[in-house]
Amino acid sequence: MSGDKVLLLGGTGAMGVYLVPALLNAGFLVQVTSRSQRNSSHPHLHYLQGNALDYGYLRDVLAETHPDAIVDFMSYSTPEFQNRRDMLLNGTGHYLFLSSYRIFADSHPDPLTERSPRLLDICKDQAYLATDEYALAKARQEDLLRTSGRTNWTILRPGITYSINRFQFGTLEANTLCYRARQGLPVIMAREILEKHTTMTWAGDVAKLVSRLILNPGALSEDYNVVSAEHHLWSEIAGYYREFLNLRIIETDLATYERVVGRPAQIRYDRLFNRILDNTKVLAAARIAQLDFMPLHKGLNQELSEFLKRPFIQYPNLALNARMDKATGTRISLAGLSLKRRIRYFLDRLR
Repeated sequence: MSGDKVLLLGGTGAMGVYLVPALLNAGFLVQVTSRSQRNSSHPHLHYLQGNALDYGYLRDVLAETHPDAIVDFMSYSTPEFQNRRDMLLNGTGHYLFLSSYRIFADSHPDPLTERSPRLLDICKDQAYLATDEYALAKARQEDLLRTSGRTNWTILRPGITYSINRFQFGTLEANTLCYRARQGLPVIMAREILEKHTTMTWAGDVAKLVSRLILNPGALSEDYNVVSAEHHLWSEIAGYYREFLNLRIIETDLATYERVVGRPAQIRYDRLFNRILDNTKVLAAARIAQLDFMPLHKGLNQELSEFLKRPFIQYPNLALNARMDKATGTRISLAGLSLKRRIRYFLDRLR
């Protein structure tokens, strides 16, 4: 393992924050693609500036780096992945593909195992199946790996993963819930979602699992739910956000929530399902016990505390905030926004 090269495609997000140090501690040489320029003070960590979604750039990076393993965080359309599959598999000894727990259909009350039914296989909604929505795209791309004729791949299915730069509540992201909480403004949440179970895993634990699967011969041609087995009702998660972020939550009906927030496919085919996951397979492969995982209450407290010390919100969704303000009778601060963005906010609110 020591000295083996690992290439992270798009590894600067919520999981990469913890995966990079985990790999360095394990003795890997780590290279990370990033669209922005980044500097490293660690002799075994190098950032490669560029867009890994660009076919030509990806081809050149693989030719120059010759990685022993690739961890692929990129989000492709199915045609994009089909066009890159062979290049990725031929370009490394071990390709780890980030899929998602969202591929699964609702199997409540049974926990979701790696063999649970997938939406792609059992969903009857023909209009939905005609799309390449995230959950369907990931399932189709898993199938492309299985039919590739190669065996040097591993499918990773994280659940909702949180870290200092990624917090989720229902279908709301940090750039809405943290942005509004810091201004003392509420968010809305559908009662139907609050009544469902969810699984949220600390990014540090996901990184620990993934780092132990890389170049693991037993992980080849396998798929894993890289998640905690701990689960909670969304209403409990709401309590955690109130406790740690002072976030006010206004309950609403599902139709209002969907109209304000959008993302109907994610709501109907994920957040309205009970998401309780079985992680027995990955625990055995990584030789980790569930007791080693960060408890959610403690983990959210830790990550939100760090966030509040150095709050940073990139690209707040003004259109969503305008609709949220209209629904709650509030208004975000427009200080510091350009006249064009202020006008856009009021137009979105009027709509």
